[in-house]
Amino acid sequence: MSDPSPPAQPRHVPVMLRRCLDMLAPALAEPGAVVVDATLGLGGHSEALLGTFPSARLIAIDRDPEALKLSAERLAPFGERATLVHAVYDELPEVLQSLEVPRVQGVLFDLGVSSMQLDEAGRGFAYAQDAPLDMRMDQSTGISAAEVLNTYPPGELVRILRAYGEEKFARKIVDAVVRERDREPFTTSARLVELIRDALPQAAKRTGGNPAKRTFQALRIEVNGELSVLERAIPAAVGALAVGGRIAVLSYQSLEDRLVKQVLAAGAATTAPPGLPVVPEQYQPRLRLLTRGAELPTEDEISENRRAAPARLRGAERIREDTR
Repeated sequence: MSDPSPPAQPRHVPVMLRRCLDMLAPALAEPGAVVVDATLGLGGHSEALLGTFPSARLIAIDRDPEALKLSAERLAPFGERATLVHAVYDELPEVLQSLEVPRVQGVLFDLGVSSMQLDEAGRGFAYAQDAPLDMRMDQSTGISAAEVLNTYPPGELVRILRAYGEEKFARKIVDAVVRERDREPFTTSARLVELIRDALPQAAKRTGGNPAKRTFQALRIEVNGELSVLERAIPAAVGALAVGGRIAVLSYQSLEDRLVKQVLAAGAATTAPPGLPVVPEQYQPRLRLLTRGAELPTEDEISENRRAAPARLRGAERIREDTR
């Protein structure tokens, strides 16, 4: 196996790259293996997969046209081994069907916001710089974060901040948002950050990093439907795996990680009614977990790439076909 090619863009360091490659390696060494990068982004993981597994074919998916454009340049040296598709990752079954690929040997998810989306100020994902409140991963469709803030009923905004941001002070923040949007609609991130700082009690501002982090996460998840997409995507990816195929998933916050854990754990459990002396084949687990709990990045990885700090990696291997 050759070492992965160096990243084309120094600012982009793929998270837990070596561990992801090692986890997928047993499934991708055979000629004709197909691996799906369900979250292409800037293409760092994809480039390494193609460089490390010279006989593998890559199908890479992203909903962001700008990411696809940049990654197409990066992956051009690999020619026809790389197929890039504009789609959301829960559309994986349709993508594979359109490419006439019935089963794949590997699937990689690197969830959350890509480095490019965070670094491009105009996208509105980062609370550290003033930008239009957009947050759409695909800016050609859907509603922006500003529209959510300016039009959603107060009760719905509170629900979103609590459910998707785990924000204890959701009611205080939403009360302030409603007062301010009546005066002037929200358009930029700096105004929202300032409002959140003013709305929170002093004690809440002293811990946990930027106080706007949870609200921005909640708005991003709502705008992009991230959790509902993920709820469909992980089971679809497991369903697409051939026996012996492997899935690796990088999550960056507890809501994502919990959902991934539940799907993989369910696949690795028996579905037999309790009390059977022998468990029939159709009730046997169809997955074998590859991680004990979630694996964390090393201190060296975090020092090299601060965005790796919250990462949680889980993986599983498909060990049998569905028989029911």
